[in-house]
Amino acid sequence: MQKFIKFSAMAFVITLLSGCVIAINDDDHDSSSSKTMQIQQQNQSYISQLQLGASQQSIRSHLGVPDFSESLQKDSQTVEVLFYRTHHTHGDGITTKDECTALIFTAGVLTAWGEKAYLQL
Repeated sequence: MQKFIKFSAMAFVITLLSGCVIAINDDDHDSSSSKTMQIQQQNQSYISQLQLGASQQSIRSHLGVPDFSESLQKDSQTVEVLFYRTHHTHGDGITTKDECTALIFTAGVLTAWGEKAYLQL
């Protein structure tokens, strides 16, 4: 009888532990990846229609908080660079600057965008 109780207890514990393995999945990563792809497509679409002279405020109101930002003084004017994710480079789930498009504002007005413009700063 004692062997039966030990066997039942072991079977119960094994059943509980095997349920933990089944419960682990990667659905959050898939939905996060899908959302990131959707955001970068929306950013790409919006940026492709930009016009020089657009206000920083109007662009921020449409694109939201940038993934990265920088600010500097150049020729006694404030230059701000906002980076928005627009393409996929690494499959690690982390946004890096090389996956973003730089939007360059001088005194709050869009003066340039893209990698070449950013490298000329």
